[in-house]
Amino acid sequence: MKFSTDGLVLKSADVGESDRIITVLTKDYGVVRAFSNGAKKLRNSKQSATQPLCYSHFTFYQSRDSYVVDDARSIETFFRLRDDIEKLSLAQYFCELAGELAPEMENSQEYLSLVLNCLYMLVNEKRPQKFLKAVIELRMLTLAGYMPSLGVCSACGKEPEGDSFFDIASSSVYCPSCKPSGEKITKGILNAMRHICTAPAEKLFSFELAPSSLDRLSLLSERYLLSQSRGNYKALDFYNKLFRE
Repeated sequence: MKFSTDGLVLKSADVGESDRIITVLTKDYGVVRAFSNGAKKLRNSKQSATQPLCYSHFTFYQSRDSYVVDDARSIETFFRLRDDIEKLSLAQYFCELAGELAPEMENSQEYLSLVLNCLYMLVNEKRPQKFLKAVIELRMLTLAGYMPSLGVCSACGKEPEGDSFFDIASSSVYCPSCKPSGEKITKGILNAMRHICTAPAEKLFSFELAPSSLDRLSLLSERYLLSQSRGNYKALDFYNKLFRE
């Protein structure tokens, strides 16, 4: 079996003196793990195209129970992310999320477009880092089937007026009279969460929040993701550590 597709290298690991094992988020086949023979050799055409954060066109073939990179050509390298430790750690976190939540051997165009758009905006500073972090966390959870219930109050069925409460354990929103505890959020934050989860892809990034509300949204989306996902996100731990120091 041989197939070609575009994909983003999420991570790589060296094998021996010249080979790599890479994990790629592909457009047509989801997450693919494959051997790239000779990829560490400087004269090998696959050398740059199989590095982490490289978006490339791949041709894979199946060898027994594993996949092998037959050819790889770079499309976009995102090398400028390596000049900023905060941007790099956040980009690596985006890749960790994709590796944990995106499916294998299924069309993953939406996942790939989401990560690529966030990387583009991150490297070009089109949106604040916490904006992109919240967007990719909530949107990727939605794509993976973990969208929270953000419509009417889950207890009384009414639209919350003003502030509301988001209960992480039940993935639901409540009005103040029904849920006086939990994570208190403003109407603006609730609407931002709704937008991230349900907006068409072409309008996903078209909302604004005040810096204080954006901080709150980023913290809340992270807590919700960690409650729903079993991933061990080392890049997230490192990124958060940078802000604590």
